[in-house]
Amino acid sequence: MKIMKRLGWRTEIAILLILSAVILYLIQFFIFHEPRTELFYLGIDLAFLPIEVLLVVLVIETAITRREKSVLLEKLNMVIGVFFSDVGTELLSEISKFDSKSKNINETLIINSNWADLDFQKAKDDITKRKYHLEINGNDPDSIIFLEETKNYLMGKRRFLLALLENPNLLEHETFTDLLRAVFHLTEELEKRKDIKHLPKADYDHLKFDTERAYNILIYQWVEYMEHLMNNYPYLFSLAMRTNPFDPHATVEIHDSY
Repeated sequence: MKIMKRLGWRTEIAILLILSAVILYLIQFFIFHEPRTELFYLGIDLAFLPIEVLLVVLVIETAITRREKSVLLEKLNMVIGVFFSDVGTELLSEISKFDSKSKNINETLIINSNWADLDFQKAKDDITKRKYHLEINGNDPDSIIFLEETKNYLMGKRRFLLALLENPNLLEHETFTDLLRAVFHLTEELEKRKDIKHLPKADYDHLKFDTERAYNILIYQWVEYMEHLMNNYPYLFSLAMRTNPFDPHATVEIHDSY
């Protein structure tokens, strides 16, 4: 027993399988007493053994790979959920106020429980085709306030964003990795400006472009995450619908429409 405890589970299984093969062969030998015939069939089995091993390895490896990928994607979706809960949803809500076509966006992104896979695909296709433009400029007091508040907000989330970027598993999710990079870059750009109230026009245009880049990826990733919630976690999807940053009538309180 002590020896078995020291061995790994793979070694234990190997020993058990070998012992089982020996015992089965001895049983067959004592029953039929045909060693020559038994050796003949044993030789045939050995000849096809490499092919059998190949098939088993391929099947098992494929099953294990699928399982590992499924577990990894589930963990990634948990990370994405934390991001939207802590940063993404609030950021989307604030940026969308400067989208000149936000009313059109709202009509396509007011997601409800009646949506099917086709509805989500249409929304993602629409987002991919669009190029969102924000009305942010240095002559607009609201734009200045937005940039200052976004700077303070994202600086407060800097450690959180850094921790997400350091997660090696995120390399498996290209869209979310691009999103984090875009948001973190916007954070750095805003952080470097000591006085956002007095910047050259070209600099405001640059900040506007960085915000638009993050906004475009944010919308697409948000729709993907909402689809994941609807298909897997109805209770989380219900809350996400009631805090939809694109729905002007969204409220946390439960209504019949939800």
